[in-house]
Amino acid sequence: MANKTVNKVAWLAFGFLAVGVGLYPLMYLLVDGKMGLLNSKTDQLLADTLWNIAFYGHISFGGLALLSGWTQFSKRLRRNYLKLHRRLGIFYLVTVLISGSCGVYLAFHATGGWISATGFFFLGVLWIFFTLMAYRAILQGNVVLHGQWMIYSYAACFAAVTLRIWLPLLTATIGDFIPAYRIVAWLCWVPNLIFARYWIRRKGLSLG
Repeated sequence: MANKTVNKVAWLAFGFLAVGVGLYPLMYLLVDGKMGLLNSKTDQLLADTLWNIAFYGHISFGGLALLSGWTQFSKRLRRNYLKLHRRLGIFYLVTVLISGSCGVYLAFHATGGWISATGFFFLGVLWIFFTLMAYRAILQGNVVLHGQWMIYSYAACFAAVTLRIWLPLLTATIGDFIPAYRIVAWLCWVPNLIFARYWIRRKGLSLG
């Protein structure tokens, strides 16, 4: 009973964070002027049309990926609403391909120089890779492997959440945004993948 309660609380917290950060991009559309990471960008970059398309494409479709992706880990959804699970899976795939591609482009303009750029570049590439591998596995009928790759994929996707947890803590601790941002460019996703690996090993061959 205690384990069930803990799992339920963890699931609710997981969903709350995913939905909260998934809806966060709406703030950029509703608030006039600079906010968030836009404050660290130059006026010249903010006037660049291609960068703006990539930025808003990344945060908008990334938010949709967060919102749709966390529901895919629901056993009830997979067992009782398989058709919906599949449709949401395709939707998640499309949002990842768009957001991830935009993220890879944005990495070359990341605040903090090459350290930040490299971290976000690998995050974008791996996020797309994990998702495509998950899709390939399900096309081949390998449900277990599909589930494992999806855990890695959403761990990368969840970097949007962990970044927003780590960044203010690091900025307050270090006292300078730029060094904190360089660290968080890696810290927001590397531990997530380590945890994903642990979770997969803990679950063994069965993810359901």
